[in-house]
Amino acid sequence: MFVSPYKKVGEIVWFLRMVDKIRLKESEQLPEEYLSYMGHGFDARCCKFLGIDYEALINEVRSGKGDRELLEWSFRKGNSPGEEEILVWNEFMVKRGWRDTDGDPDELADYKSKYGMGHRKDILTYFEFFEVDEGRKD
Repeated sequence: MFVSPYKKVGEIVWFLRMVDKIRLKESEQLPEEYLSYMGHGFDARCCKFLGIDYEALINEVRSGKGDRELLEWSFRKGNSPGEEEILVWNEFMVKRGWRDTDGDPDELADYKSKYGMGHRKDILTYFEFFEVDEGRKD
């Protein structure tokens, strides 16, 4: 369905998935249940990390730029993170949901229950949830 959140462009996780969802929405192939998440949650975190505006990114996607071109545009318009910043970003994102200390500590458990996976003790992060939910992992 979607690009895995683990898949990287320019060594950065999530960016490619965010762009993929924008493209799917533009081609009217994005499932309705994902619409309310567009530009929020992890998308918003990624845009904040890169220092770009989500709506501006949508316009760049509409212009037909490729994945790498979009990331390079992001670096020019916002932040161009260094190797250490990218490492911290990636590690934060892939572990999100596991032992979070901000917000609601039961958020991932509630999310899993909402989608019928409350019994899955092996799903410890949102990235793992997406992998299972979208059929890339059992």
